Amino acid sequence: MTIKHIIAACAALAIIAPTFSFAEDEHNVSTGVTTAGVPLGLHGVDAVTLSTLNAVAEGDAAFTVVHEGVAYYFASAESARLFKAAPQKYAPQYGGFCAYAVALGKKFDGDPRYADIVGGKLYLFVNAEIFAKYKKDSKRILAKAEATWPSIQHKAVKDL
Repeated sequence: MTIKHIIAACAALAIIAPTFSFAEDEHNVSTGVTTAGVPLGLHGVDAVTLSTLNAVAEGDAAFTVVHEGVAYYFASAESARLFKAAPQKYAPQYGGFCAYAVALGKKFDGDPRYADIVGGKLYLFVNAEIFAKYKKDSKRILAKAEATWPSIQHKAVKDL
């Protein structure tokens, strides 16, 4: 490897590294990097199917869209197209972290199996127990999460 190759590799890493940090701090992503060169969001589940039908459909890497430094997989080209046209309409709130945890000032894994769609927005929860607690007082929990998110959005999980 020549000095020119090393400099080019370092320059590429300098461009990519902030993307990883941004993605990991503000989005609930899977460990590792996808073929798109960024972490995977939403556990590889199709965000369009989840946010419109509240159904879990496994995505396919063949239909990948990168948004805010996160790769999202889709079950079809049509789902990928819809997401790419309006990601804010389909992407999970709070970067895919559990909305109940966000209300408490924490960032826990949001599991697509425990999802709610409120006002056209997709909210995820960590497990069945927390999802049941949320359902008992959903309006208050979401209001608290909405108020809390700006103060924790840019903080690393380990710092909360």
